[in-house]
Amino acid sequence: MAAPKFTPIDPTDRPRSYSSPDHIPSPWRNDRPAAIKTRQPTGLKLGHQGPDQGYALKLAEGLRDSIVLQQGESADDAIRGVLAIALRRASRFGRAPVIHDLTIAFGIWGWMLLDPPADLVARRKELFTGLGDAAHHYSELRELVDMVPESTMLMTPEQIRTGMPGSWRALTGA
Repeated sequence: MAAPKFTPIDPTDRPRSYSSPDHIPSPWRNDRPAAIKTRQPTGLKLGHQGPDQGYALKLAEGLRDSIVLQQGESADDAIRGVLAIALRRASRFGRAPVIHDLTIAFGIWGWMLLDPPADLVARRKELFTGLGDAAHHYSELRELVDMVPESTMLMTPEQIRTGMPGSWRALTGA
């Protein structure tokens, strides 16, 4: 890179040029035992991969106070189920989760409605109960996520708000 004009230069200095380092390290190789050497695996019960999925946990905790629970419902169950739906939506777009993924997932199940329909609450209790303990309910969690139609994943939060609570069955696939 050239020096600015106001920089003093000693006319007796020799110009510097690039020289290679004495040692050239060997190129990196993917030879770790647990490294995936092919594309990310896909299939039943493998979930939906995406970048920085842990950020959804922080976003969900920020929305915990907005969840409207009915008798017999748990905020942990609601968050666990909604997180999985939100992560599916985020991975659908090939990006990290954002707040809109969570508001859509909470919205389609009516978790932020002050007075949700009784049939929606009954279906929620049936599907979400126990999901907070993911180690024992992974299959149920996957079924919940896979139930939501692809068309819902492509909707905006405004479209979800205008469709709720009347069209919750179509939005959730339940």
